[in-house]
Amino acid sequence: MGSTVLSLRIDGELLDRLRQHAARRGMSVQDYVVRTLIRNDFDERFKVAVEETEKFYGADDRVN
Repeated sequence: MGSTVLSLRIDGELLDRLRQHAARRGMSVQDYVVRTLIRNDFDERFKVAVEETEKFYGADDRVN
């Protein structure tokens, strides 16, 4: 898979916060943002998969 450039215009305060979060993890701002987007995308896809599974099997059949 290739890569594509995405350019964003963001507030200076937000960029400072991103720099701080990235620095705490020893990452560049670019890597931090990309990993955050990947994590959020995974979380969303996982949530949808769980919802689809519950529809298929029925949410009432879950063990408590």
